[in-house]
Amino acid sequence: QVQLVESGGGLVQPGGSLRLSCAASGRTFSGYAMGWFRQAPAKEREIVASITRSGGNTYYADSVKGRFTISKDNAKNTVYLQMNSLKPEDTAVYYCNADPILIAPKRPGAYWGQGTQVTVSS
Repeated sequence: QVQLVESGGGLVQPGGSLRLSCAASGRTFSGYAMGWFRQAPAKEREIVASITRSGGNTYYADSVKGRFTISKDNAKNTVYLQMNSLKPEDTAVYYCNADPILIAPKRPGAYWGQGTQVTVSS
């Protein structure tokens, strides 16, 4: 089992940047695929980005391609989501997700963090 703790959320103006971090503890971090999902009010939770166990492959939702970057530091047991050119529609609670096999749009991983709020507003 793995425990996930997100940080880095907050209020930012449109066009600004934030970096979310997700620290993992428990079993070997390098053995987990990692992902970020988000859920806006009155909307379903959706995948934002994912990265394979090795970090060699990534997936991005079309809505964030070119603006967000997911990365995984196995030495620090941490996954990051760098968010640039933020838009009001990026406002949501962002959740860290982990799985020992893979994470895909219709296949969230087994483990979830508690979420961190990101608000994009002027």
